[in-house]
Amino acid sequence: MAEFILEIGTEEMPARFVPRLASELKESFVKLLDEAMVHHNGVSTYATPRRITAHVVSIAETQRREEETVTGPPARIAFDAEGNLTKAGGGFAKTQGVDTKALFKIDTGKGEYLAAKKTVGGRKTLDVLPSLCLEALNSLTFPKKMSWGDFNFTFGRPIRWLLALFDETIVEFSVENMASGRETRGHRVMGAGPFAIQSAKDYFDVIKQDCNVIIDPQDRQEAIVRCGNKLAHKLGGKIVWDDSLLEEVANLIEFPNPLIGDIDRLYLELPREVLLTSMQSHQKSFGVEDSQGNLLPYFLTTLNLEPTNIALVKKGWERVLKARLEDARFFWEADCKVDFQTWLDKLENVVFLGPLGSVGDKSRRMEKLCGKLAEVLDQSKSILPGEIEKYRAAGRLAKADLVSEMVIEFDSLQGKMGGIYAERSGKGEIVSKGIYEHYLPAGPDTSVPPSLSGALVSIADKMDTLVGCFGLGKSPKGANDPYALRRCAIGIARIIMDHNLDIDLEAFLKISQAAYGKNIKWKVTPDESVNNLVSFFEQRLRAFFIGQGFDSRAVNAALGAGFNDICTLKARLEALGVFTQEDDFEQAVLTFKRAANIIRKQGDEAGQTLTGFYDPELFEDEHESNFGNKLDEILPHFDELWQAADFSGLMGLLRELRPSVDSFFENVMVMCDDVDIRLNRLNLLKALVNKLGRLADFNALQV
Repeated sequence: MAEFILEIGTEEMPARFVPRLASELKESFVKLLDEAMVHHNGVSTYATPRRITAHVVSIAETQRREEETVTGPPARIAFDAEGNLTKAGGGFAKTQGVDTKALFKIDTGKGEYLAAKKTVGGRKTLDVLPSLCLEALNSLTFPKKMSWGDFNFTFGRPIRWLLALFDETIVEFSVENMASGRETRGHRVMGAGPFAIQSAKDYFDVIKQDCNVIIDPQDRQEAIVRCGNKLAHKLGGKIVWDDSLLEEVANLIEFPNPLIGDIDRLYLELPREVLLTSMQSHQKSFGVEDSQGNLLPYFLTTLNLEPTNIALVKKGWERVLKARLEDARFFWEADCKVDFQTWLDKLENVVFLGPLGSVGDKSRRMEKLCGKLAEVLDQSKSILPGEIEKYRAAGRLAKADLVSEMVIEFDSLQGKMGGIYAERSGKGEIVSKGIYEHYLPAGPDTSVPPSLSGALVSIADKMDTLVGCFGLGKSPKGANDPYALRRCAIGIARIIMDHNLDIDLEAFLKISQAAYGKNIKWKVTPDESVNNLVSFFEQRLRAFFIGQGFDSRAVNAALGAGFNDICTLKARLEALGVFTQEDDFEQAVLTFKRAANIIRKQGDEAGQTLTGFYDPELFEDEHESNFGNKLDEILPHFDELWQAADFSGLMGLLRELRPSVDSFFENVMVMCDDVDIRLNRLNLLKALVNKLGRLADFNALQV
């Protein structure tokens, strides 16, 4: 076994390119080695802004040998009437590199074909690797590619060197005028090189000791965190780490060297969100806080070298950050002099979405929707009558900060600044939190708004966008979702479930649609738009729950019973998930599916009107009476458990009811000759199915 190293050296890559390159190179190289029948013990890959590296610590020196049967042309074409090989048959033998005497016929099931057995593989791995290296390099993808010089080849950034070693031997290949070799380059300042590497096993020592490069991005992150925490601890604080920024910083550098800088205490008067955003977005730096969460007058940045004059470098960073903070302070002071009405007036000139009017129009619709939601939920969420106006105000003011100086400069602070300004102007907690949180959840990995007002404003905002876009025929197509409507739908569903909100989905869709008034020229009729949205929510909920690990049968069954009340959907689904794991699951499903099928075929499809009301006086059989009596006993309890959202208890009721249903089917002829008795028995089953249908669509539980 041998050791192999491939390094692609480039000009500095943007940080957003780096993380994916290592995983892509690994996936590609593993696939190529397996297809080439080269045994290996795994591929490790690494990436920095200036290099992408693949390392195979143990790789076979030759390919595996395999014998395979290759089919050629049909026998009727490969041989003439006298049984001699035709030109087609001879050409097949030549192509496969076998003697004509080695050819034979094989029956493929579609007739006889000419075939040959050939041995593949067995080549030296060193002879195979050049083409694999080129294929792996060409397989890397980038958001943008560039060319350089007079070359036609394109890559994320210009390639400056190629290193490829199979133990001590160079794996020879080239890209345009760049040929592979044994030289690498180091850190631009602290170990520029070039450095010759004699063997693949020496690569990592040279990279670390001579090149002064930490090649593993995880090691770079850990070095930043370890040193940053140590520096902050000396100051009596801790770093405000941001995972996404930490990953970005680690992919901007090759030699992390954290540094603490000072901030004038004057700037600590700015809101925490403004300070952190100023540090993070422009300077890629982290804040420092005390044990109570108050920001301290320090920041942590990460250098890419060990400077000879650390004080001068520190002063330079402080000067640049001070300029940013001075801008933020100016925006803060300017915004604090403006009232919300001024911003609301400016929203009239900000377009929301073409025919849907301005952002000012949207804010008025959100005001109506928030008020309507508060009215619907006033009892279940203990909303006082006087508070409903505050929920309306939260919806009306939610978008006001879009035209503030701070948000124009730092767009990531939209919503947050509005909430801060609302709190500062004394509008109260309901209004300020509703505004601050209404962009949540921003994705599948972010939390929903923690406050009720944030939840309602977020739902109103997202529902208004959904209804407007679907009314204009702008529903997502394939992977294309420019208005993030899938995220809106899942966000609404998550908020409803997390806050346990009793909202009628279809009714609220219609309310949201009506809030647009009669002046919008819809491209899709209102009824069709609502139907499309209901189907859209069903698709998103199905994908969401399956993605959460729920059994697809249980998901389909829960959705099939209705999802207008999203609040109880997850609870029903969880109960169904447990039910599917029970020993008697399959038999129970068959029993209840049988009842549903009889009702569908003999009721709906036969044109019978079934009400679910039955007359015990018409019972003729003890099994029929037992079933009816058990149903009478259980139905009131069913309603109590439903009101209590005890769906596990409801599943237990079904298990308790099933023996009498089985006995009924075994001993009673439902479709008897007597019309009245037959209809009574169907209504008995209808009463059962009406309750089952609220819990799950048992036909969807395939067994």
